[in-house]
Amino acid sequence: MRFLSLGGLLVGGLFSLSAVASDGAAFLQRLAQAERTQSFSGTFVYERNGSFSSHSVWHQVASDGVVRERLLQLDGAAKEVVRVDGQVQCASGMLADQLTETQLRPGRELEPAKLSQWYDLRILGESRVAGRATTVLALVPRDQYRHGIELHLDQQTGLAVKSLLVNDKGQLLERFQFTHFQVGDVVTDALLPGAGCRPVRTAPAASQSAQVWSSQWLPPGFTLSSASPRRSPASDESVACQVYDDGLARFSVFIEPLNDATAEDVRSQLGPTVAVSRRLKTNNGDVMVTVIGEIPLGTAERIALSIRSPGEAMP
Repeated sequence: MRFLSLGGLLVGGLFSLSAVASDGAAFLQRLAQAERTQSFSGTFVYERNGSFSSHSVWHQVASDGVVRERLLQLDGAAKEVVRVDGQVQCASGMLADQLTETQLRPGRELEPAKLSQWYDLRILGESRVAGRATTVLALVPRDQYRHGIELHLDQQTGLAVKSLLVNDKGQLLERFQFTHFQVGDVVTDALLPGAGCRPVRTAPAASQSAQVWSSQWLPPGFTLSSASPRRSPASDESVACQVYDDGLARFSVFIEPLNDATAEDVRSQLGPTVAVSRRLKTNNGDVMVTVIGEIPLGTAERIALSIRSPGEAMP
């Protein structure tokens, strides 16, 4: 991958590479702990597909360990999200309608031992972001089924103040970067939602063993993390939603009954996010299978082609 210094990776032999990987795991473990124990606030820019937006964030870790966070978009259409321990409490604009069941749950904690099976953890050196000294950590995929990530970790706190999502050609897909970053207590009033932040109700979780659509192929390391029915935004039909992750990357599979409706296969990409839809014939009628996630387009296409209805025998 072009964002890595290949010469730096090749020099030093196997012992040096093992030491670097070990140090990388330590930095990743520190990041996971920092997000659960440190309060901070700041302003960051987000870039995807050549489009930029700016945001403010307030992240408070209370004395009882409860994590409260408010995210506010500063330009364009008003968008706001308030979370408590990773669960969305309210969202404004279209976000309230677009949030899925899986997004209402806390994200999985980073597990360096697991991630090192699918990513090489490499320390690339040092940098400076928002006036703060950082250590640069790269997670380089061991295969072509996921993207690489470059993290700039604040040396004082261990928190990520910049991240780059990069494909196998070294092309930038997504950028997150603080322009102002302050560590310390967050004023409680800053966490209060605005008037347009609509409460988001969680739906009861469905049993993962009930009506789970199978897949003939999944990228190595990806496992089913949740399965739940959802109401389609385009109809009153129930849509099956299954979410898979490898401990870092994530994709969702949606299965929606077509009821004789006309639908074309679709493949598209907007920045880091790909969407692949294909019509699937089943004993109970045709359905549309859609795979959405921040994974390579070829990976999403192969997943979509492998989906089978519950109980259907594998060829």
